[in-house]
Amino acid sequence: MSLPDVVSREQWLEARRRLLAREKEFTRSHDALNADRRRLPMVTVDKEYVFEGPDGKVTLARLFGDKRQLIVQHVMFGPDWDKPCPGCSAAIDELSPGVLRHVASRDTAFVLASRAPYGKLAAAAAERGWTVTPWYSTHGSDFNYDYQVSLDADRGQAEYNYRAEPDLLGGDRSAEMPGYSCFLRDGDEIFHTYSAFARGTEYVGNAYTYLDMTALGRQEDWEEPKGRVAPVRGGDPTFTS
Repeated sequence: MSLPDVVSREQWLEARRRLLAREKEFTRSHDALNADRRRLPMVTVDKEYVFEGPDGKVTLARLFGDKRQLIVQHVMFGPDWDKPCPGCSAAIDELSPGVLRHVASRDTAFVLASRAPYGKLAAAAAERGWTVTPWYSTHGSDFNYDYQVSLDADRGQAEYNYRAEPDLLGGDRSAEMPGYSCFLRDGDEIFHTYSAFARGTEYVGNAYTYLDMTALGRQEDWEEPKGRVAPVRGGDPTFTS
């Protein structure tokens, strides 16, 4: 691996200022993208999904707890697997109580979900010391298929990241994939607002990047997209470039 060129302090400052201009342009573009994500239309969840977790079987509504929003991290762990995906495992390792506490402070719950039976999830969590957030099994439900993180040739489900991906099945009849899905609750109604897959899962890891996937966003300098749900205001200041 080659190292950067060695230059004078003046040359470094000139190069750094040019890069800073590009960084500011990227920040403004990223902020505009986040605003468009908050304005993305949402879909009513009209199917009753049942999950199994630490407290037995629960519905999707129960995963919210007392929060208005829900982020589900789809962890690759198939029913016939012995352990979860290494990449997903690394992401779970990096979850911290502080990050999840900050996400929760913005009225947003965060859970893990996989298609493996709950007994396998509990064993894997105990072995790895994962205790920061609940991990639910979607085994026996359509949840993973409906949100395109389980591909199955027998079900005719071969879409991932919003396009047909039959090659992901390879020689197998099914495959598990990573992703995040976000939901919003308004009264007794639940809406699917956003899902991210593939490289879209690489740009999360702190509270702000998780909240940026949600319909209510960071809830600091907030523009309401639909008038259905009032924002939670306050919190840290919004920094501008």
